Amino acid sequence: MGAEEREARDRTRANGASAVRRGAAERSRVRLDVPRAPRRTFLPEYDPEAFGRLSEKIARLLGTGRFIVWMTVAIIVWITWNIVAPSSLRFDSYPFIFLTLALSLQASYAAPLILLAQNRQADRDRITQEQDRKQNERSIADTEYLTREIAALRLGLGEVTTRDWIRDELQDLLRDLELRQMVESESDERDR
Repeated sequence: MGAEEREARDRTRANGASAVRRGAAERSRVRLDVPRAPRRTFLPEYDPEAFGRLSEKIARLLGTGRFIVWMTVAIIVWITWNIVAPSSLRFDSYPFIFLTLALSLQASYAAPLILLAQNRQADRDRITQEQDRKQNERSIADTEYLTREIAALRLGLGEVTTRDWIRDELQDLLRDLELRQMVESESDERDR
């Protein structure tokens, strides 16, 4: 260790934590509100959404009757050409190995593309079901709230005086008054 290094270490020890803070302040600060620059990679980049949309289009095409008809026509033409055409023009003789290879290659790409399209559809269905479930929960909560409000109104109406009740009470009072007057008039006549 050189003398300069010893002096720097001794100064750090003497200054304590302030030297550590000073060293941290001198380093570049990372801002959390600014996104990092994307890292460079040598792998090819692709848009997963665009690839998913393409796979759905292919799956839609493979699932149609039109595709099956055209595929059948192409296979019949292929086999017919390689049986009927002159030997020099045939490109795939009887066991039709090239046709088998082409169909296998088509199937090996079609299956994962169809599965990818199904997974995307399942994700959309799951999201739709989640939204429907939340909507149903909100509807149930609203219905329960309205039910409680109607019950409160019914209870409140039980305590509210109605026109018929007031009319009946007034008629009872009138009868009572008439009875009192009759009783008083009879008692007055007796007293006289």
